[in-house]
Amino acid sequence: MQMRLIEDGAAIAAPVLRLTELCKNFGERQILKNIKLEVIGGSAVALIGANGAGKSTLLRSLVRLVEPTSGKIELLGKDVTALAERDLVRLRSRVGVVFQKHNLVSRLSALTNVLHGVQSRSNGPQSWLQCLASRSDRDEAMRCLAAVGMQNVALQRVDSLSGGQSQRVAIARMLMQRPEMVLADEPDASLDPQSGEEIMNLLYKLTKEKKLTLIVSSHRLEHTQHFSDRIIGLADGRITLDQPSATSSSKNLRSFFIDRAA
Repeated sequence: MQMRLIEDGAAIAAPVLRLTELCKNFGERQILKNIKLEVIGGSAVALIGANGAGKSTLLRSLVRLVEPTSGKIELLGKDVTALAERDLVRLRSRVGVVFQKHNLVSRLSALTNVLHGVQSRSNGPQSWLQCLASRSDRDEAMRCLAAVGMQNVALQRVDSLSGGQSQRVAIARMLMQRPEMVLADEPDASLDPQSGEEIMNLLYKLTKEKKLTLIVSSHRLEHTQHFSDRIIGLADGRITLDQPSATSSSKNLRSFFIDRAA
């Protein structure tokens, strides 16, 4: 993790993400409006906001899954908005993404799905199926499954797994990618309350252990408070709330939504 010095000589983590006047329009509708944001390496940031506030658009814009209309995105030392396609692909390989939909290949085993994560750094038939993979890649994929508590279902087809189990496999695939940053877009939204809490706890725990930066969106306020260091609130395409999770309260966070709905 890169460090920088402040005036008294103490070292602090350097920003791994800096947004400057970021805007995104869909036709005449402006979804993101002059977003300014810095995120320190190794921190866990939660995004909250009502449906349509721009959370998913913001997350996807960071790696240009959504093309920004204007502004600047600096991510992991790169000017994302200026990258050519080949360089953008390289940058994306350094960023793990966990979606609400698990995006697994249902007819394949959990182990093979996790092995697909190696495509971020190598290509070819050895990353298509576990029977073609090298021993070292299979061993690494098994370690990733073990990290999420799914080593016992490695050879099961993922269409036989529960929603929570499938999301764990998706997280293991992301770990196989060896990312430096993780973007998670409502990973708990399609799960029952217990499974959702387990997934959020797992993401937070793993990213802290590996010193990864996590940016996660969620509608569940208790998850927002417990599994982040900082809470960013979006309303009408702008950042209107920015506070440490430790000093937040459920009452204040609910008021954030009520005030914007009024």
